[in-house]
Amino acid sequence: MHKFFLALLFGLSFSVFAQTKQLPDFTDLVETQGAAVVNISTTQIHNTYENQVIPGMPNIPENSPFFEFFRRHTPHGVIPKGAPREFESKSLGSGFIISADGYILTNAHVVKAADEITVKLNDKREFRAEIIGVDRKTDIALLKIEASNLPQVTQGDPNKLKVGEWVVAIGSPFGFESSVTAGIVSAKGRSLAQENYVPFIQTDVAINPGNSGGPLFNMKGEVVGINSQIYSRTGGYMGLSFAIPIDVATDISNQLKDTGKVSRGRIGVMIQEVTKELAELFGLAKPSGALVTLVQKGGPAEEAGIKTKDVIMRFDGKAVSTSSDLPRIVGATKPGSKVSIQVWRNGSTKKMIVLVDEFPSDEKIASHGSKKSKVPDTSNRIGLALRELTNNEKKQLEVNSGLLVEAIRPGIASRVGIRPGDIILGINNQDAVTVEQFNQLLNKSKEGRNIALLVKRGNTTSFITMQLKGGDSK
Repeated sequence: MHKFFLALLFGLSFSVFAQTKQLPDFTDLVETQGAAVVNISTTQIHNTYENQVIPGMPNIPENSPFFEFFRRHTPHGVIPKGAPREFESKSLGSGFIISADGYILTNAHVVKAADEITVKLNDKREFRAEIIGVDRKTDIALLKIEASNLPQVTQGDPNKLKVGEWVVAIGSPFGFESSVTAGIVSAKGRSLAQENYVPFIQTDVAINPGNSGGPLFNMKGEVVGINSQIYSRTGGYMGLSFAIPIDVATDISNQLKDTGKVSRGRIGVMIQEVTKELAELFGLAKPSGALVTLVQKGGPAEEAGIKTKDVIMRFDGKAVSTSSDLPRIVGATKPGSKVSIQVWRNGSTKKMIVLVDEFPSDEKIASHGSKKSKVPDTSNRIGLALRELTNNEKKQLEVNSGLLVEAIRPGIASRVGIRPGDIILGINNQDAVTVEQFNQLLNKSKEGRNIALLVKRGNTTSFITMQLKGGDSK
């Protein structure tokens, strides 16, 4: 019995020791890499006017209804304006040194609209920084300070990161310099709303305001990302942090250093995700690719033969697994390149060559409006009262055909979000040319089947799916 308890005690001790050995130690990493992490403080100067005090009266702004009254009853008939007054707003962030001669990476939003940028090193030295370039689409900024023989980070390969791997962040949350937090990689290649060019690294590392622009390290002490965003309902850390992969940031910083701007490819299409329902409607084995909802007239895609309702499956030899993959792949392609593109059309694969154009920074898609007209008394089985577009409307909208939703009655179409003023460009794989043709195609669809309407609203075009039911008939 005594031997049994000794064996049990030894086993428990060994188990605890084994678990303890598995816990990571970040001390060496922090000591060797912490010196290359910097604190960034910015100052923005605002100008305003301060009205001088009228004796016996409070300050009166010019937009006050009492200003004219007191002006008339003030000696000399004027209320003198005060001289311009300056006040400053300050913000904090983080960054890291990427070269010994003073180049620093951080987030674009850290230095946005800054009049003065001060970089504070780990050894307490401070330098005034110059902005070399900013790319807001990826939220990357490249700074330069006049110094030499600076400590610099070692860059790693974010493609080798594994989900569940330990990672470490160093930064200045809420201004607390050189703060170290750790966690694991939660996911890779994460897409965020309005962020089309970055496959984010998701972690559970504690990131707070002031950490932005700081480095994310792997256990080898290599930078694998730039801490950029958090998901939060409170403004503070809630367990979801996102970092820009360092290879994306390095490509951007090299372009900023060489030319002061970032050149991106474009092909002139609007796309959306392929859902399970859309995959079934278009005959795809599984939901994948990027569904083309609009092709810009005269753009590279139209010249290559790409059409609305095509599903782009591969671009320049790279698989397009989800719609969010395509902007990143195209954007990273050098303008002027001729690349192969593979699309799924009418149940088969087609290949074509597209000449990639350059994405202009001020590119805008023209907006449009729709005129009101008399609402018809009849609607189709999904509750839509439609009319055909006039030639002028087609020209304005840059479409060959389409149907205007003039009114909508209670039914499946209203429940999935279709509104009066929307333009129906197609149903499933067919263009919507006339109201009669559209309703015939609609009536041929059986109960319980999914249909997809290609809908143009403002500057966006997307497929909206719905399942037909008997109760949706008139």
